[in-house]
Amino acid sequence: METTFNLLKTFTEAPGPVGREHTIREIVAEHWTPLVDEIHTDALGSLIALRHGSGPPPRPSLMAAAHIDEIGLIVTGIENNFLRVQPLGGMDRRILLGLEVTVHGQRPLPGIIGSRPPHVLSAAERRKVAAWDEVFVDTGLAADELTALVTVGDSITVDRELVALKNGLAAGKALDNRASVLAVTLALDILRSRNHTWDFYAVATAQEEVGVKGAITSAYSLAPHIAIALDVTFGKQHDDDGAGTFDLGQGPTIAMGPNFHPQVVERLIAAANAEEIPYQPEPVAGGSGTDAWGIQVAREGIPTGLIEIPLRYMHQPVETASLRDIERAGRLLAGFVTRLEADFRPHWEDEL
Repeated sequence: METTFNLLKTFTEAPGPVGREHTIREIVAEHWTPLVDEIHTDALGSLIALRHGSGPPPRPSLMAAAHIDEIGLIVTGIENNFLRVQPLGGMDRRILLGLEVTVHGQRPLPGIIGSRPPHVLSAAERRKVAAWDEVFVDTGLAADELTALVTVGDSITVDRELVALKNGLAAGKALDNRASVLAVTLALDILRSRNHTWDFYAVATAQEEVGVKGAITSAYSLAPHIAIALDVTFGKQHDDDGAGTFDLGQGPTIAMGPNFHPQVVERLIAAANAEEIPYQPEPVAGGSGTDAWGIQVAREGIPTGLIEIPLRYMHQPVETASLRDIERAGRLLAGFVTRLEADFRPHWEDEL
């Protein structure tokens, strides 16, 4: 398998805006196909892969979900040579100006987001963040060329290469949540050489950024006995190191709270200890805002856990994570899967 950095580069640099995840989905499918027994795409666009367990059928099943969609922009209008836009997902207006983007029209088009020079702005205008009606994408095309190649509803993604930083860190766009897709990929690779009794479904979910839609539909379809969501969480940075932020390079987090079944949490901690993987406990008082939130209440309810990778500068083009944390998340998932006994079922009878 390729190095962790090279795989992350492949995954993050591929476009996959919300609702148009086909390019990244095809790339992930290429990497998952040699590692699984079955693979298909569901009606919503989530990629679902299955590794058969070694136990006698009918086998219990575990679903691991990591979303492949990324935030971006959608074209809402064309005015002369410029494109009007609105956000796809939680795009941060503060970082838009100066971005290089790709417009996914009849063919990919390079574009930029600029603004009026500071020389001609009032003091008040220089202090404020541009409103959405002030944000335009410039492709350099004349109006007639632009309208021939781009239509309202086309998507736009940030154009950014992954950069290797010191101390095993990497920075780029769409680490939320391609870092977790990579962790699932690493787990699949590990499971090739380890026995696991349960069937293991790896799911790259679509449309998480607009309401965990792929998690809801795939969980309903698969009806797994247990599910583990993988996502990113807030990493400590120079201007935010308080409660709810976590160190990069000190291992993934294991989430705890009402979104997560206590016995699944206990098993994740036991797997981390057995595999000698450092982890950080993450208390989540309510909804996690991740695929776990939708999976937990699918059908009659699914016992769910959550592994998260600390990430600096979330929803910005310079999202930064530790490659070791990604690798540890993959090892933790694989260790959890291999320790599931054929007769284990999470239950509540022993809980206080």
